[in-house]
Amino acid sequence: MTGAIALLAALLLASCAAPRDVQHHVIISVRDQRMAVLDNETLIATYPVSTSKYGLGDWPGSWRTPVGELEVAEKIGDRAMPGAVFKDRRRTGEIVPPDSPGRDPIVTRILWLRGMEPQNANAFQRDIYIHGTPEERNIGLPVSYGCIRMRSQDVIQLYEIVGLGARVTISDAPLAAFVSSSVKM
Repeated sequence: MTGAIALLAALLLASCAAPRDVQHHVIISVRDQRMAVLDNETLIATYPVSTSKYGLGDWPGSWRTPVGELEVAEKIGDRAMPGAVFKDRRRTGEIVPPDSPGRDPIVTRILWLRGMEPQNANAFQRDIYIHGTPEERNIGLPVSYGCIRMRSQDVIQLYEIVGLGARVTISDAPLAAFVSSSVKM
């Protein structure tokens, strides 16, 4: 009887799991410092981003941006105000306006990435995120410590579009290599 209860509990929990987002694909070009969002292979949005100032890689302590195929493993920040500060993935209660001098916290939303290949297998444990930054003046420049930074309004839009399990490709290739050149980016 105990085995039957355990099986029933496992089936119930599995049925409560959120479905994986197989509809959306986020593509980040380190070379262009831009992101494209595809919905069933149709371009629906592009955004400027910032990747690591230390280059590409995934070894612990490198401060580099990992490349390859990843997925959105967790989403943090539902309904947080733009500029809401996160420390250890928890809201601190502080709100930082864009381009505040001397501040560089993680703000607004967090999409925590999990690497899907050996070349980016450390991404989740390294806390590699797509997140908002108050340093919006630097978006479009490689200035992060490994994460993908976005303007607060842009990361809010992205957060609403993609779900858990959404595919994320980070590459040093130009965005045009992934997205039709006939579409304005």
